Amino acid sequence: MSNHDRPGPGHHHRHDSVQPDWEVLGPDLERGAELYTPLYEQAAAWLRAAATGAAGPGTGGVRRVLDIGSGPGVVSCLLARAFPDAEVVAVDATEALLERARDRAGRLALGDRVHTQLAEVPAGLDALGGADLIWSSRALHHVGDQRAAVAALAGHLRPGGLLAIAEGGLAPRFLPRDPGIGRPGLQSRLDAAGEEWFTEMRAALPDAADETEDWPAFLADAGLRAPCTRSFLLDLPAPLSADARAHLVATVTRAREMYGDRLDEDDRSTLARLTDPEDAAGLVRRPDAFFLSAQTVHTARAQ
Repeated sequence: MSNHDRPGPGHHHRHDSVQPDWEVLGPDLERGAELYTPLYEQAAAWLRAAATGAAGPGTGGVRRVLDIGSGPGVVSCLLARAFPDAEVVAVDATEALLERARDRAGRLALGDRVHTQLAEVPAGLDALGGADLIWSSRALHHVGDQRAAVAALAGHLRPGGLLAIAEGGLAPRFLPRDPGIGRPGLQSRLDAAGEEWFTEMRAALPDAADETEDWPAFLADAGLRAPCTRSFLLDLPAPLSADARAHLVATVTRAREMYGDRLDEDDRSTLARLTDPEDAAGLVRRPDAFFLSAQTVHTARAQ
């Protein structure tokens, strides 16, 4: 589980035929999360205002935060800065990513407040204890029964505590409709292939539930109140930085490996050119590559 693993360019995803090597993918996963820092800083400021507002008992003192599916801890550290009086626990099922989270917290002088916990969701939640804020980004879609997973997280909220689920939004855009190579509309076809792959992945999960992905309804069914939904935009115009280009190449390469076989030969050839660092039309060199994405966050509060 990680903060950046939705299918499609811009996010790694965990479920494929070969278990990912997180020692190898960890650096790019961290770089991708750093790319999204402006978006997550907006979300963290919004959560701080919601958690410390006059919305009910217990909302003024956030002392413990759980980041469920923390990956390399980029957002864990952002939450630690947004809530300077809180302990933040980065929770993930991959020790290699938690090691990166500990290293990052140490570099940022947050090691005394950012801790890690190795745990699966939802089976490994019992040992986590309570929290005033629980954040989970792009992690619960790895769980077959998402409604039950939301309820399990809600059960760890302290009175008045806030649960924030970042799921959904808009898939990243990074090229013009006609990129000048191959057929126009590649981005839409890549999105469609990714959605097909994602649907099949979801269906194959243990205890997969075939139901409408209505996150506010899941929160309400968990006994939480005052649901709220807001989306945050990441807008990185051309020309992209070298780090942004490197992340984009890595994630498009990953998408090509995972579901490129669902595209025709012409589109696969275009993807090969886009990920070739020596190709003038590739993402490393072209001046028009950009990065535009949106992330939706759903919140609700414990009684």
